[in-house]
Amino acid sequence: MLTILDRYILKRYLVTFLGMLMLFVPIGIMANLAEKIGKIIDNEAPLSEVIVFYSNFTLVIGNLLLPIFLFLSIIFFTSKLASNTEIVAILSSGVSYTRFLRPYFIGATLVAILIFMMGMFIVPHASIGYNEFEYKYFKKGRQDRVTSNIFNQLNEDDYIYVSSFDPNRKIGYNFTYEHFDSIKQLDYKISASNIRWIDKDSIYRLTNYAKRKLRNGTEIIQTKRRLDTLFTFKIEDLTPVSYVAETKNLFELNEFIEDQKRKGASNINAYILVKYKRWALPIAAFVLTIIAVAVSSVKRRGGMGLNLAFGIGVAFIYIFFDKVFGTLAEQSGFSPLLAVLVPNLIFGAFAIYMLLKAKR
Repeated sequence: MLTILDRYILKRYLVTFLGMLMLFVPIGIMANLAEKIGKIIDNEAPLSEVIVFYSNFTLVIGNLLLPIFLFLSIIFFTSKLASNTEIVAILSSGVSYTRFLRPYFIGATLVAILIFMMGMFIVPHASIGYNEFEYKYFKKGRQDRVTSNIFNQLNEDDYIYVSSFDPNRKIGYNFTYEHFDSIKQLDYKISASNIRWIDKDSIYRLTNYAKRKLRNGTEIIQTKRRLDTLFTFKIEDLTPVSYVAETKNLFELNEFIEDQKRKGASNINAYILVKYKRWALPIAAFVLTIIAVAVSSVKRRGGMGLNLAFGIGVAFIYIFFDKVFGTLAEQSGFSPLLAVLVPNLIFGAFAIYMLLKAKR
């Protein structure tokens, strides 16, 4: 059961957190709009699409920054409690420091649940519209896919390969399709100088088509200058968009990663990193809560300004570590799990140190 102390601190906790969101989210939208307004006008983006984009922008960016907003809001209102000597009065009344932390952990749990639900189920849907608008109007002409040396395993028996892929024209070059029989011997191999998806007919068009079969030790070759045909795979199977993992909910993402592992996707680490980051964000809410309380619960000569300056510095360092290790996981063989764990372990150890120091 919540006591008067719990309700008092928890109310300040949640009100300040919501106030921080109401303050900084519009600022973020205005800053982004000021930066991108030129491209919006030049590319003649419809007003309705712009409104939908910034609705999605609020969810996508807001979810990533929720732990940081939480961190700064705790520093803000706890510093006020300390400056008003309320914390001294609470601890002097016989309340232990651990007991004093209880409403903070209740608040962190509520925010962590919010972050989890948004990150796993709400934000993925918003990411679809957010990224499509980005590439349509802000990153016009840039590639949103891996476009070279693409190898995919469609199932246990079928493999495809293209040396390069043009997503705008939906055409792959130096196409190869290999089918293996039940004893894992090559049954036939299809090759073409290019493979193109024809939307209006819903077919694939192969240029310089050649099919090689092995029958009783004899090689049978079929060739055609051009062949229109069907395959069981979709053109998107050649190479999914780079942000595809961000657009899938918890269950879809797990299935997608398993599918990409089976296909031998070269950029699988980027997808796994997205999955682990979604689990790490709720944990970060607890780590940053401990640091914020430990920093701001002690009355200092510099007051709230010093605490906020320290908090902003810690927030930037946390984001820096997260970006560095995330880049290592995406572009090298560094483990995505370690890329997510290391920043949280470092700041977790720092949180415990600051907490013990504050107790003394």
